[in-house]
Amino acid sequence: MSEHHWSKTRGERNRDAIDYYRERSKAPGVAEGGDARNFYCMECDGVIPWDDFEGHACPHCGAAIDGNTRRYFNWVEIDRTPASDRTALFLALGIALAILGGVVGIAVLVLN
Repeated sequence: MSEHHWSKTRGERNRDAIDYYRERSKAPGVAEGGDARNFYCMECDGVIPWDDFEGHACPHCGAAIDGNTRRYFNWVEIDRTPASDRTALFLALGIALAILGGVVGIAVLVLN
């Protein structure tokens, strides 16, 4: 293989990513492996089993586990809409209904 082969040049271009994944591999429970649906603690990066986990704290560091958010290998999944988003949605819906009611009221007055 030449020194320009992708396997030899990639490491230097992605040094930060390689260092990040090397650090992640030292997190609690990672060396033991796991199943496809495991998730990770937001604080210590430790592996938490998906199927048989019961509790509200990380088994490795004791950090609180939020039931709405789970961190997987390379993404974060949010199960429920945050309350602030619901509030904004209801406010926009209320304003739209008030405007619609006003338009209908004016139309009724004009047409009568």
